[in-house]
Amino acid sequence: MSAPSETRSQDPGPLPAADIIWKLDGLYEGPQDPRIEADRQWILQEAARFAETYRGAVSGLDPVSLARVIREYETLHERLEKLNAYAYLYFSTRTQDPGAGTFLQSIREFESLIHRDTLFFELEWTQVEDANASSVLSHPNLAPYRHYLDSVRRYKAHMLTEPEERILAEKEPVCTSSWNILFDKVIGRLRFGAAQRTEAQVLGDLQSSDRTARRKAAQDLTQGLSGVLHILTHIFNTILLDKAITDRLKKYPDWLSERNLANEADDRMVDALIRAVLSRYDIVQRYYGLKRRLLGYDELFDFDRYAPVPGIAERNIPFHEAREIVLEGFQEFSSDFASIARGFFDQGWIHAPALPGKRGGAFSHSTIPACHPYILLNYTGTHRDVMTLAHELGHGVHQVLARKQGLFNSETPLTMAETASVFAEMLTFRRLLGLASSRPERTALLCAKIEDTFATVFRQVSMNRFEDAVHNERRRSGELEEERISQIWLETQTQMFGTSVALTPDYGIWWSYIPHFLHTPGYVYAYAFGELLTLALYQQYAQKDSAFVPLYTGLLEAGGKAKPDELLAPFGIDLADFSFWDRGLKILEGLLDELEETVTRE
Repeated sequence: MSAPSETRSQDPGPLPAADIIWKLDGLYEGPQDPRIEADRQWILQEAARFAETYRGAVSGLDPVSLARVIREYETLHERLEKLNAYAYLYFSTRTQDPGAGTFLQSIREFESLIHRDTLFFELEWTQVEDANASSVLSHPNLAPYRHYLDSVRRYKAHMLTEPEERILAEKEPVCTSSWNILFDKVIGRLRFGAAQRTEAQVLGDLQSSDRTARRKAAQDLTQGLSGVLHILTHIFNTILLDKAITDRLKKYPDWLSERNLANEADDRMVDALIRAVLSRYDIVQRYYGLKRRLLGYDELFDFDRYAPVPGIAERNIPFHEAREIVLEGFQEFSSDFASIARGFFDQGWIHAPALPGKRGGAFSHSTIPACHPYILLNYTGTHRDVMTLAHELGHGVHQVLARKQGLFNSETPLTMAETASVFAEMLTFRRLLGLASSRPERTALLCAKIEDTFATVFRQVSMNRFEDAVHNERRRSGELEEERISQIWLETQTQMFGTSVALTPDYGIWWSYIPHFLHTPGYVYAYAFGELLTLALYQQYAQKDSAFVPLYTGLLEAGGKAKPDELLAPFGIDLADFSFWDRGLKILEGLLDELEETVTRE
């Protein structure tokens, strides 16, 4: 989870990390690179050959032949994903550039055509009788692809006929993906307040020690979003309806069913997680009551949530200093982790500055196994930005380690994808805490860590409750007006904060800039899943178990080659056990106990 970026004045001045710009030549030299057209032609020809050769024949393939066909299919999709990755990365730093948007849309349309013409392979595989499929999968030649083939069959009950699936694939560029591109363009073009700042910059002032600056930032954000709220509401409603139609056609019983399947998380597992988190909203309310007292306020408002607790000197942390803090934390855990992470800096795989027209937030894009990941940040020099750097480098290390599994097995479900990133944050946090020179600084660091953890556990589950209410009401009652969506947002946020934070009416529309609701419906609970899982894993590491580092490295290297519960078996973890999630929450509560003890000693 990426925290908001920070700036402390209307004139942001020189951009931190202005010279940290990635080099996408690991993929292509530019949109006009002749290799792009060459790859498009190769993909077209290969897709046609693949379809002509294997359509209608998949069920009759022996194990050796099936293994060969999967390798061909994987090679085709890796070349396609290379195009897609480059187009998105190129667009993400220039969302206002019409040429970049056109280029991305053209690649998305091309991708849908290839998907339309090759989807028969997975459809035919799901139609193989269970007994025959089990027999085929036992062959040693298919061992590298066993989990992939098993995973495809999870969707058997939700597959349509090939003509129907082809229609859905061909229409996709004008459905959800097109609305998501429009959302990115609208948000990317928005400017806030008199200084016409970017989203990242205005969100940053919510971390200012100046309460007037925080209040002004909240007003500027609300005012900017209000000007385009009718567009954002229409986009959201359209995506909600598009998903409802697809879920109905594919016979998913619930709006979250498809996401759970994709996450390889059964309903019991997700239900146990959500129930556990909801049952401990008291931790949130206890913390913000303490924070209000630490700040000396009679009342804590929504724009005060990220206010720094006095103790850390307000300064912009130079990017080179952030680099060293993170790498030192990684080095204490594993020299291999530090070495991999160092490569992102040395090889130009990071785009760091907060620039006009750049996509907000942060991510690590895995690209393809034959290349390497790329990290996007909006670095403005805050302590939270240092933690975001650690978070994305955790993803990056995971993606580098897992690429040996190949395209189909390297990607993890979202529930496991956050494990390495959150673990990396913990390494960096403990490094910063060890460097703290005073109790006030220790207090401030603990507050910042607790708030970041709240952002990935309680806030994400509260957003899951918002999504659940919105998806279900959209299906029952039709298009939702912006006022109704805002009311649901405030209701689900109030359940979390109780009376510990006063939510202003302006805060009601802040749902509208959160991309996860549109790009990946149902995503958000995966953050809580990953955070609580990682707290449990970090606790094992903190107990100085000598076997932990190689076990954990093996977990990351495995990528997505097995189900999450199988990957976690060596750690003795049962994901469907309510008490497991409750233990993770008790670890989080322990951080709050540590904070209260530190405050009491001052």
